[in-house]
Amino acid sequence: MNQKIEEIVARVLAELKAEGFEPRDATHQKAQSVIHRDGGDLVIDLADPTEDAPRHAMLVDNPADADGLRNLMATTSARLGVGRAGPRPKTATALLFQADHGVTQDAIYGVVSQEIRDHFNLFTVTTKVEDRAEFLLRPDLGRLLNDEAKKLIEEKCVKGPDVQLCVVDGLSAAAIDNNLRDIYPVIEQGLKSSGLTVGTPFFVENGRVGLMNDINTIIRAKVVVLLIGERPGLGIADAMSAYMGFDPQPGKSDADRDLICMITTHGGTNPLEAGAYIVEFIKRMLKYSASGVKLREVAKD
Repeated sequence: MNQKIEEIVARVLAELKAEGFEPRDATHQKAQSVIHRDGGDLVIDLADPTEDAPRHAMLVDNPADADGLRNLMATTSARLGVGRAGPRPKTATALLFQADHGVTQDAIYGVVSQEIRDHFNLFTVTTKVEDRAEFLLRPDLGRLLNDEAKKLIEEKCVKGPDVQLCVVDGLSAAAIDNNLRDIYPVIEQGLKSSGLTVGTPFFVENGRVGLMNDINTIIRAKVVVLLIGERPGLGIADAMSAYMGFDPQPGKSDADRDLICMITTHGGTNPLEAGAYIVEFIKRMLKYSASGVKLREVAKD
């Protein structure tokens, strides 16, 4: 947990205590906060995000239909039932919002661990982006490999495989760190069991989805799959997407790609299930030699 998260958590605890709210576990330092009611008292848990704890408590004072509101809140992760203090949000609501915003910043500006790269033997290349600030301001540069990256890929990668797998940080390093260990082996084993050849995998820093077009001018794979970090939301910051394209080339767009999104154990598609589904989707692409809108048009089964 970085310094920004630590500062937010410390401020949350201090301000809640000043208002008479007692944190259950001030030493349980995780980057996700849960505020809820315990009887009549409002408390804050620094909860492990892997636990099935409620993200939001009903903070409306004396609701006309408490059960109806509770049922409505259970159907969505949106911030419902947060109440208000005059025209302003309640302190607990405002602090939780700030804590969640800190989590998103951590994901966006984080760096995928070297441990996870080494675990899957991924060499690293980067795009034409100079730094993270430019990455956020210039999506176009994140869709193009720099010259050194092109040279490394040319030297290290098998050419012309059925499937090329690439791991990209995108907008959430946490998505890669938290999900790659589960999803990658399922995809790799599934492809090999189906008799498909898999290219040399690698990791791309500061990459965008359209990068698959530039990659395939070198690799010349039938299908390219990017496992990339999604833009984080306020509550879930580690969701991964799998973008897939048949014979991606310069000029092709999102209409030529397929996507499986919200891959995460925190309220999304489980990475293990997503991996199996990706394999089946790839096989369908290869069967019809198409992806995106064209695949919908030609595939009837």
